Amino acid sequence: MADVSDAELAEAKARWQTERAGRPIPVSVRYDGKSGRIVVDFENGAAFMIPSRALEGLQEATEAELAEVELLGETGLHWETLDVDYTITGLMSGIFGSRSFMDAQRRGGLSRSPAKAAASRRNGSKGGRPRKVEKTTAQD
Repeated sequence: MADVSDAELAEAKARWQTERAGRPIPVSVRYDGKSGRIVVDFENGAAFMIPSRALEGLQEATEAELAEVELLGETGLHWETLDVDYTITGLMSGIFGSRSFMDAQRRGGLSRSPAKAAASRRNGSKGGRPRKVEKTTAQD
């Protein structure tokens, strides 16, 4: 293993500070049972919410297990009991699991089954989706 010089270490720290300054810093994370979401709060007052049941490894978790979420440094979320980790950047980019999990989630909405086709026909026989009604305001 090569030794790192003081200059190299100082340069790496400066790069880290520059990178850190360009992104929001998470300060807390919690599970909101009422909405079923994981909420990440940032130093700048912003918050990011993720539907907990949409994340691979959390679909069957109990409320108590979901509430065990903790920050993993400044970059990740961790559930010790469930052995599940996510990067905050990945979640903010819409990565809610492995490629195969994400593909299965996407295909779920695209699936065609006899039950889905029958439901579509029933809805169509009722005239389809209701038209939007424009709101009018009285200005007399």
